[in-house]
Amino acid sequence: MRAEDEPGALDRATKEFIAARPQLFGIAYRVLGSAVEAEDIVQEAWVRWQNTDRSDIREPTAFLAKVTARLAINLAQSARMRRESYTGPWLPEPVDTSADPQLGAERAEALDMAVLFLLEKLNPVERAAYVLREAFDYPYDRIADILETSQANTRQLVSRARKHLAAERREPVDSGAHRRLLEVFLTAAQTGNLSVLEEVLTADVVSYSDGGGIRGASRIPVVGRTHVSRYLAAFGPRFWPPTQVRWVEANGRPAVLVSVGEDAVVLLSADVSERGVERLMWVMNPAKLAPYVTSLAS
Repeated sequence: MRAEDEPGALDRATKEFIAARPQLFGIAYRVLGSAVEAEDIVQEAWVRWQNTDRSDIREPTAFLAKVTARLAINLAQSARMRRESYTGPWLPEPVDTSADPQLGAERAEALDMAVLFLLEKLNPVERAAYVLREAFDYPYDRIADILETSQANTRQLVSRARKHLAAERREPVDSGAHRRLLEVFLTAAQTGNLSVLEEVLTADVVSYSDGGGIRGASRIPVVGRTHVSRYLAAFGPRFWPPTQVRWVEANGRPAVLVSVGEDAVVLLSADVSERGVERLMWVMNPAKLAPYVTSLAS
């Protein structure tokens, strides 16, 4: 009789998997930028765990993390091709972090919407290396084993990812300052106050709207303080009057959920530095909004 066939073995395996699950989801979500895809990966890892000879596995979480990371990398490689044909800008699928601020990580790194958006520009192996190191503090030898590469190459992968993020993003402000500036921005956007918009937006601000070709949204990013301010002031009178806004938390940061009646129409997130609002991210795709709204209600 194999160890996994012994009475109680499946119960032990189930407990081990449940203990590891938050970390597994955290890895998959950060690599993929999609909660739905991450859930699929975790489910596949569970199936593989059930069908594995577990008698020689001394560290279940380490084994499951490797399986999950490899599955996520493979899916990310195919997702990359799908996203090249995505209608308009692609933004990560938001997650509610109010119940689990760290989302399965030892440190709440690589969780911010802006970071996930920038990580999407890296190849999946670089992304996984960065996530495992920065979010989960894995040692380089363990990451190298997961990625099936050398420690030297692993260090290079993490270094390239860090440099990419440092070049693309300024140091964010804390959550309190983030919310205060976002409140000022929101009021100005709702009232079409151009002077205040121009005051809070950085000179090179970029506004991304992800409607997925389903909801009306700008299919190209709007770039620069003047263009973004005028764009917001132009569509504001049509967009804001019938809406209700609710302050929420998404990916560890304050965000605004905008609804019309019972229907959520957009989640607004921002990347905010000492200079002001660097990026605006409008998630309008119903397929991305629905899981987030459901999680708020649970």
